[in-house]
Amino acid sequence: MSKKILVVDDEQSIVTLLQYNLEQAGFEVITAMDGEEGKDLAISEKPDFIILDLMLPKLDGIEVCKILRQSKLMIPILMLTAKDEEFDKVLGLELGADDYMTKPFSPREVVARVKAIFRRTQYSDLQSKQQEDEEENYKIGELVVYPELYEAYFNGTLLELTPKEFELLLYLCRHKGRVLTRDQLLSAVWNYDFAGDTRIVDVHISHLREKIEQNTKKPTYIKTIRGLGYKLEEPKSE
Repeated sequence: MSKKILVVDDEQSIVTLLQYNLEQAGFEVITAMDGEEGKDLAISEKPDFIILDLMLPKLDGIEVCKILRQSKLMIPILMLTAKDEEFDKVLGLELGADDYMTKPFSPREVVARVKAIFRRTQYSDLQSKQQEDEEENYKIGELVVYPELYEAYFNGTLLELTPKEFELLLYLCRHKGRVLTRDQLLSAVWNYDFAGDTRIVDVHISHLREKIEQNTKKPTYIKTIRGLGYKLEEPKSE
């Protein structure tokens, strides 16, 4: 059974180009020309993958992405942007997009990227299932992480974490006491090489610190290792 891909873009030429190339690659394609229609189709059709333009009428790509993730729809999303701006990339990925591409792009590259994300998702699901079968909960100071429940608590309070924040926290817990470089974290949590664009890691670390550190300027859980990366450790009792 072929995978279903939703393409959301307000430029008919791009929609036609992507639809043709994706169908040639064996995918079923449905399309939408604005964010509102794209959001509704994503919820009703539950495609296997979404290619989502950033700048859309009615609802922009960021809003669509945010609504879908809040609705617990974890469909892989490839975001398209005409702007090569770090802010757009970071914000899009932070809200749950799995990857991004800037226009203009080669349709062949889009197809390759879609296939790569499908491969990673399948591998990640298999890996997660294996880890869930054998993985215990993590307790580090006042932090408790339940991998199977996809929940984390601090001082007994459930933390409100985005999917990527949780995955990052879980990865840090699995490697407690080890120094992890930004590139390692990018590769492990985002499954993608962002060619040195590691600001996305710093943004997520900052958000995690806001939720588990008493003083974000002097963190006791997630330590910055200057020139290298980050390390999660048991806080020292004073």
